Amino acid sequence: MMRNELYDRLNTVFRDVFDDETITVTDSTSASDIEGWDSLSHIDLVVAVETEFNMKFSMGETTKLHNVGEMADIILERSR
Repeated sequence: MMRNELYDRLNTVFRDVFDDETITVTDSTSASDIEGWDSLSHIDLVVAVETEFNMKFSMGETTKLHNVGEMADIILERSR
């Protein structure tokens, strides 16, 4: 999977979770950039991403994610 394909899918997930069709995520997008992205919605987001990409993040990974780029890196690494 190419990074642009990954971001097409991530944008869909983010738009669904946050119910906002205007969201477009990039490597540097973080919780402070998206209204409503708090600890509870973070759980919903992680579950939705895991479902979309048929994978599981470890607890350590989910607590250490600082931005969408770090999430994308993990997904790409596992999809190889």
